[in-house]
Parts: sequence; C-alpha cells; structure tokens
Amino acid sequence: MGAAIVSKTIYDAFMNGPDGIEIFHGYTYSGHPTACAAGLATLDIYARENLLTRAKTVAKEWEDASHSLRGLPHVIDVRNYGLILGLEFDPIPGKPGARAFDVFVKCFDRGLLTRQTADILALSPPLIIEPKHIDQIFETLRAVLKTL
Repeated sequence: MGAAIVSKTIYDAFMNGPDGIEIFHGYTYSGHPTACAAGLATLDIYARENLLTRAKTVAKEWEDASHSLRGLPHVIDVRNYGLILGLEFDPIPGKPGARAFDVFVKCFDRGLLTRQTADILALSPPLIIEPKHIDQIFETLRAVLKTL
C-alpha cells in the first residue's frame, strides 16, 4: 500500500499547472482486495497496540543511548529524531563509505541489522521495541565501534 500526502500549496502547483500531472505513489498490487485487507488489519493492530504513540515512551531512552556513542572511535556526528538514528563516521582517506560498511558488516555478524549509506549508519527500530532491545542494540554498536 502506498500514499502521497502533500500540502495544498504543493498539490495546487502540480494539479493546476499547464500539464496537471498526477501525484502518483503506487505499487504493483495497489488497490488489490488482499492488500487492502492486510492494510486495514495492520491499522487495527497499530490502533489496538498504540504503536504510533508508543514510540514516544521509549524515544528518550533511544535518544540518550544514541548520544552515548559520541566520543567513540571515528564517530563524528550523532543525529536522531524519535526512534531514528543517523551515526556518521569520519571516512577512511581514499575509501569513502568503507568505515560505515565495516561497521555494518560487524554489526550484522553480531545479529544487528543496520543500513549504511556512504559513511553514515542508519537505525530505525520496529515500533514494538522495548528498553531491553535498546540496551542490546547499543551494547552491540558500542562493542563494534570500540574495535575500529
């Protein structure tokens, strides 16, 4: 399931221009009854388990754990917003992206899946995350970073 949400100003710029193009966001099975049923069931689970608001209850712990990585080897910036973390490393001269890829591989080998783009590691845990999972994630990250 996909959607495009834009402000009225942006909508008007696209729809009232000379060509009036559609703001499209879709997938192969968009609108398929099974995909719609799965989407509705997912929304029911999010509502029943308060998943959208639950993230706020662990966001401060995630933020504190994220920023505790400052000062570890080769960490040059720590950015977070809610349960999203961007961890930036100083690049290895002549090998852009290699340091973050090394961290990505070492984390993966220890059971932690991250995303790597250039020399930035990105983490965004599932909304069902609990404090014990946050501890586990950051213990793994800290251990890997100390090996650099």
